[in-house]
Amino acid sequence: MQKFGKSYKLCSRKTIGRLFKEGKRLRAFPLTVYYLENESVPVQQVPFQVVLSAPKRQFKRAHDRNYVKRLMKEVLRREKQSLEDLLNQQEKQLSLVIVYSCKEILAYPELEKSVRKLMSRLVTKLTMTA
Repeated sequence: MQKFGKSYKLCSRKTIGRLFKEGKRLRAFPLTVYYLENESVPVQQVPFQVVLSAPKRQFKRAHDRNYVKRLMKEVLRREKQSLEDLLNQQEKQLSLVIVYSCKEILAYPELEKSVRKLMSRLVTKLTMTA
């Protein structure tokens, strides 16, 4: 069962600030991911927490931003298994910010393809550092 509940949502302003300052960045058009490994954090029930962002600069209307974030959340829900397996195996926890950086709203299959590419790059980066 592939769930993506509230526990996956990153709410800590300190952590989000640290992500943009100290985090590493990967790109796969139209997405950019900032990631940071959480240290000295008690193990939570989820291996990673994420913030999904669609900038107001690109999408002036709130319903467009919400639609893009909803699409990203659904694609991430379906593609998160490889990342979860790796993090559970390494007993790590990750914080992520995924930023959508295209002016047009892409179709679901194109967004799915770029999220897959992004997840595979992230998994290879994490296995190289381990």
